[in-house]
Amino acid sequence: GSYHNPHEHIIFKVIEAIYTVGEPDFSKVLDLASGSGEVTRALKALGYTHVDSIEPYTFNAYFERTGKLAEKYCFEDIEAGILSERVYTTIICSFALHLAVPSRLPTLSYQLSRIAPKLLVITPHKKPQIQSQWGWTLLKELLVERVRARLYQSDNW
Repeated sequence: GSYHNPHEHIIFKVIEAIYTVGEPDFSKVLDLASGSGEVTRALKALGYTHVDSIEPYTFNAYFERTGKLAEKYCFEDIEAGILSERVYTTIICSFALHLAVPSRLPTLSYQLSRIAPKLLVITPHKKPQIQSQWGWTLLKELLVERVRARLYQSDNW
């Protein structure tokens, strides 16, 4: 419940940078694997407040830092279609998608491509490499202080 991402300041910079060059629509965001709310807080600093959160592990830390509740779904729930009736303008997954089981990433990616036209992956690694056959086309890639941001467009919109 006391988790805090030590790279929060970089996450803020990455979101601001991608907002400037990629012009994603942050009007209705899914903060996927939201940790302790770094993305939600960065979006709030930009004036965006309509953010839903999914965080199965550090949901208490998310609530403590944002005052908002996070749903406790895991990647497997999303892969199974638990979010299939929802629509977001952008999904942001920060410092977490590289943790998905590689063999399950194609189905997870495809499910995400059905609920939002944009996906922003923020990662300290080169992974994950989202493949075009999984429903996404890479639009922009930025590197900010060794943190990579990739903005994708869904092929299902």
